[in-house]
Amino acid sequence: MAVQQVDRERVMAFRVAAVGLAERGQDRPGDLPLLDLGVQEYTPGSVRVALAARTQADLEDKRLVMVWAARGAPHLHRKRDLWDLARALWPVSDADATARIQSGQIREGMKLGIRAFTATAEANRKVVTGSMPRGEVSTQVSKLVPKELTYFCRTCDAQHIAGNVWQHAGLAGGLQVESRGKDATLGPIKDWPGVPEENDGFDRLIRLYLRMLGPAGPLEVGKYFGSSTAEMKKVWPDDLAEVGVDGRKAWLPADAVDDLVKAKAPSGVRFVPPMDALLQSRDRDLLVPDRKQQKEVWRTLGNPGALLVDGEVAGVWRAKMAGRKRVDLSVTAFGGAPSAKVRKAVEAEAAEVARAREVPEASVAYS
Repeated sequence: MAVQQVDRERVMAFRVAAVGLAERGQDRPGDLPLLDLGVQEYTPGSVRVALAARTQADLEDKRLVMVWAARGAPHLHRKRDLWDLARALWPVSDADATARIQSGQIREGMKLGIRAFTATAEANRKVVTGSMPRGEVSTQVSKLVPKELTYFCRTCDAQHIAGNVWQHAGLAGGLQVESRGKDATLGPIKDWPGVPEENDGFDRLIRLYLRMLGPAGPLEVGKYFGSSTAEMKKVWPDDLAEVGVDGRKAWLPADAVDDLVKAKAPSGVRFVPPMDALLQSRDRDLLVPDRKQQKEVWRTLGNPGALLVDGEVAGVWRAKMAGRKRVDLSVTAFGGAPSAKVRKAVEAEAAEVARAREVPEASVAYS
């Protein structure tokens, strides 16, 4: 059977549609297909901006909760999916566990593999029985885990559990992120069954990544989940369809190939926040071919959002609140000043950022 060949533009059109950015519908947030993958929170309000880019519906949905999920990062997920997600995210092997918690702070702790996850998840579950300040949880959990998973913090003059292993094991221990920032609190997920004993469903996560951000291979999937290419190859599903992307081998669920072949670039503008699902694909050369522009989209610290124009990343943007009545958006367009048509669409779309930030107005300035 011949391998289906597609170009970069077709892949971009497929991904934009798959993550829900081709058309803004009316589904409630919890009904968006993107919630299968989760919506990562990066800055205050970024999750709401991601949702507003996809739906006209009310952005509040009590069926959703924030948890430490993929890569230990805070993600919005459906409550009903959490136990299945926790088991699917559980390491598939000691080598997988070690890859996920790579850290110069806990070189010996990394060698514990799955035991590091089990000990930390059990400690999280024991400590957090009600809403608690994040710092207090860290202090108490640090006392219960093997010393190899902690490091000495000069600022606090105390031993702290390394953040990567703590957060990677957060969902498995039944933690939810109640609030972030200065007054960050964590709380228990109601009726949590316990700590997973083994992985169940990582193949489903691989297919999910590919359905949303494919075609791709073990390298990209491994980077997304914080694991290694070698470990991904060991659990790579054998029922995927091979696809050629500009001559490069990649894979996709077989039932998604038709959608890929028929994908067409959308029209219109979207403000997508930093760490939006579309920006999480690990083949950045495909998403933003220009290396200089890549450095604008993905920074070492403080990523901006991306301006999507007709299905392509056409610039970056940042937001600043002006009191309680307005959000000011600063846009840097790639390739020179945008056309009058694009400017008009950008200004209209800015209203969706205002809706997400719960203010009545938005202003747009170009730099």
